[in-house]
Amino acid sequence: MTNRNKGILLLLVSSFGFAMMAAFVKLSGDLPTLQKTLFRNLISAIISFGFVMHYKERLFGKKENQKILLLRSALGTLGIVFFFYAIDELVLSDADMLNKLSPFLTIIFSAIFLKERARRFQIAAIAIAFLGTLLIIKPQFSVDVIPYLAGLLSAVFAAGAYTVLRVLGQKEKFYTVVFYFSFFSTVVLLPFVIMIYEPMETEQLIYLILAGIFATLGQFGITIAYKYAPAKEISIFFYSTVVYSALISIVLFGQIPDLLSIAGYIIIFAASFYMFMKNKEEDKVKA
Repeated sequence: MTNRNKGILLLLVSSFGFAMMAAFVKLSGDLPTLQKTLFRNLISAIISFGFVMHYKERLFGKKENQKILLLRSALGTLGIVFFFYAIDELVLSDADMLNKLSPFLTIIFSAIFLKERARRFQIAAIAIAFLGTLLIIKPQFSVDVIPYLAGLLSAVFAAGAYTVLRVLGQKEKFYTVVFYFSFFSTVVLLPFVIMIYEPMETEQLIYLILAGIFATLGQFGITIAYKYAPAKEISIFFYSTVVYSALISIVLFGQIPDLLSIAGYIIIFAASFYMFMKNKEEDKVKA
């Protein structure tokens, strides 16, 4: 198997992991969003702790990388809180697709903060993707739009975290970065969860443990995938998570996305596919 195919396979596994994480978060029922986030990240912290210990790496990274690791963890924590809130309130595939705007937003943030020049085709793809977003959100001046805005904010903060990760580069091992983020969010959220804690049934606890396990699978899968192949070659396959989420929505929750949402999915996917093909064309020209 070529490295590119390994990357694609790992990305498909990662997408499945994140889709299952979202499903178990929704299945855990009417618990506070912060409580769900805490348990998800606590499980990730335990699993990634095992990896760090096994490979005898530093738990909290190098001293010179602390500011970057802290910023990445803070942005990631906000992103996941907003995402879990959107999962609870929206059709699962709607929440997932709004979160998948993060690659487009990463291009914008990289241009602003890292001075990376955005190409014309990238700007066109971003404009098309946001048109698709409007079809999913269906803007209106009512409280009904708040969960959609939460889904959009989850993408904003995720893109911020990914932009910071670009600065971090290969300076830290992926399991150290995952542990740092998971530990940080657990410690930050713990006081709030103590104040609003709601007792859980055994079934709910199992669902949240499974959410944490699948989230870790997704996190490790995407990180290792991009070590086998560049993101611009394989990132399109990460959108398979929306297909998984749509199927889960129908089978487990009886939620069927409306026609406008489906049109929005198609437009956002088309924008991503367009950007993917343009990247491949540029690589051929350079070669």
